[in-house]
Amino acid sequence: MNGLILLIPIALGLGLLGLAAFFWSLRQGQFDDLDGAALRIFVEDEKDGTP
Repeated sequence: MNGLILLIPIALGLGLLGLAAFFWSLRQGQFDDLDGAALRIFVEDEKDGTP
């Protein structure tokens, strides 16, 4: 029983920390362009001139 008194607040704190990190990443624009990163693999990059 004493372990639960310690583990429940730790679990809640870690959950709130993860939720805060998720909302921070939303505000910073990490999830704005999901399709661009997926389609970028099909674009050939020919900077050095070799195929």
